[in-house]
Amino acid sequence: MPELKTNNKKWITHIVVWGIMIGFPYLMLIRGGFNTPFTSYLLSGGFWMGVWALVFYMNYLWLVPHYYLKHKAQWYILLNLVIILGLTFCYHLWGEHMFRYFMERFPEQAMEYEGRFFPEYRPPIWVEVIRDSFPLFIIAIIATVVRMSEEWRKSETSRKEAEKALAEAELQNLRSQLNPHFLLNTLNNIYALIAFDTDKAQESVQELSKLLRHVLYEDKEQFTTLSKEMEFIKSYIELMRIRLSSNVTVDTEYDLDPNSQTPIAPLIFISLVENAFKHGISPTEPSFIKIRFSEVQGAIRCLIQNSNHRKVGYDKSGSGIGLEQVKKRLELSYPGRYSWNYGLSNDGTMYSSSLEIQTI
Repeated sequence: MPELKTNNKKWITHIVVWGIMIGFPYLMLIRGGFNTPFTSYLLSGGFWMGVWALVFYMNYLWLVPHYYLKHKAQWYILLNLVIILGLTFCYHLWGEHMFRYFMERFPEQAMEYEGRFFPEYRPPIWVEVIRDSFPLFIIAIIATVVRMSEEWRKSETSRKEAEKALAEAELQNLRSQLNPHFLLNTLNNIYALIAFDTDKAQESVQELSKLLRHVLYEDKEQFTTLSKEMEFIKSYIELMRIRLSSNVTVDTEYDLDPNSQTPIAPLIFISLVENAFKHGISPTEPSFIKIRFSEVQGAIRCLIQNSNHRKVGYDKSGSGIGLEQVKKRLELSYPGRYSWNYGLSNDGTMYSSSLEIQTI
């Protein structure tokens, strides 16, 4: 289907271009006082229009793709000069032949035609060839512009497809980041819970099951529903709570319909949540994480705040690679339809990330 749409655009472009090239000279004749029927105009100018088409499609199909686009501009210019001047010279020879033929059979009409269209003094044929070749050079330029615009559209389509493939690859990579370390750590924590809190261990297994189901089965399409994505986020947060010590406070708020069917790009928020747990917790100092999701007036808002602790010199975590991936995905999925602000507070003690996505 995309190829069919592209071909339709090409045909429309060609129809518009030829409509202008054929119709504009006719309109100029009408404005100049020559009330020539359009059919007569086409018949009388048929040979010259054939020359136009020959120059146009020689450039469009041969000269531009084989010379101009392959950085052989000198050959492109030279061949155009030879072709255009040669065709114009042949046209003048044909015109002289047809005029003599017309003079022999219809002398009175021919004399009237000559007096009306040709002055008493006519310049040498080489001057007329150069003069009359200018329209063909214009047509060659038009053909070049048309072909270049099509090539540009083709390259843009290829670039967008490549970016889409890259985004899908990054999404697969994001899924894979949940394994195996996250899964292994979570299983170890659940194993430890079994000894002293069986109920909590069972709840954790259930949350892990929901998370894996979302990643493996419900997350294959380009968009998922907001309710399913929030179930995934909640399961992730509950599993992360298992690993937290008593000096960490996690507050969550979900101001949205629990059954919301609003379409949302899958795993668009997980990097932000994961970033808060990864870089906002200290093993020794009091820490906090605040996560709030809301949906109002066709917009989904995500606000995440977490404590910020100075990193030691050898700690290279939080280099921003995950945030770059989030930005790329937002640009591909919601171009011009999102706003995202993140950074440290003035005193450097809190990191904040505020994301709003327009869904309609």
